[in-house]
Amino acid sequence: MSQKPKIIAIVGPTASGKTALSIELAKRFSGEVISADSRQTYRGLDIGSGKVTEAEMDGVPHHLIDIADPDQIYSAGDFLRDAKTAINDIVSRGKVPIIAGGTFFYLDLLRGKMQTAEVKPNFALQAEFEKLTTPELIERLTLADPQRANTIDKANRRRLIRALVIIESLGKVPEVKIGQCESEYEWLIFGIDIDRAVLYERIRQRLQDRLHNGMIDEVKGLLASGVNPQRLDDFGLEYRYLTRNLLNEIPYEEMVVQLFAKLRQFAKRQLTWLRKDKEIIWKPFPVKVADLEHEVEEFLSK
Repeated sequence: MSQKPKIIAIVGPTASGKTALSIELAKRFSGEVISADSRQTYRGLDIGSGKVTEAEMDGVPHHLIDIADPDQIYSAGDFLRDAKTAINDIVSRGKVPIIAGGTFFYLDLLRGKMQTAEVKPNFALQAEFEKLTTPELIERLTLADPQRANTIDKANRRRLIRALVIIESLGKVPEVKIGQCESEYEWLIFGIDIDRAVLYERIRQRLQDRLHNGMIDEVKGLLASGVNPQRLDDFGLEYRYLTRNLLNEIPYEEMVVQLFAKLRQFAKRQLTWLRKDKEIIWKPFPVKVADLEHEVEEFLSK
């Protein structure tokens, strides 16, 4: 008998139905959901991040949602720590942890497939770096760690600042290590295999729904509450392009076209990441709990 806690994960590209499936699976197998989404950790980033609503939860407890303010930097190391705490809590109460979300780097860290630097946030230093322009951050990083400067997303201020904080602590940004340690958990991972044309139509429809159901007002509210426009730009995708539109940097119609293209590109990158993982059990869209029951029952009974 395995002594490791058992965890189920649901993966798939954006708009493929991970959230709904994880909730139905939790209801069927007495589970609780842990979000592995880098934006859903932040309060106020609701519609744009696709954050599950209380009604959608349907009584299923969710973890790692709304635990940080937008002006904070919630790192992969923070997720690893908090996810392990949530797993221990869920398992201690005889429930099944079910992980769903689109930040697959987080999931791979938790599975032991990757490792990253564990450096605690330095809020004073972070505040100093926030005062710098993006070109100044890039220049500092290039001087301090040219190797990391060559690989980092130079448009992502959040990552630039985090890299500089790590450098202040460790002298450089350590390379992410792959396959370096055994997981603390037993894993059952399902992937949602969705036709590309169907996926793109779902992305298009979801974007239209969000634009018509409060996403613009959400970003207006974040700006009005004092969230720095550059910080919203750091969150990417919906928050980046809506902020640019609201600041009159890009017309609305052009913004929608560009955002739709970026969302499609994001989905393609997610699929590229996932297709390399041979442990994923792929199920054709639309996936129902009945499609997973046999594997889940067998997994939990081992």
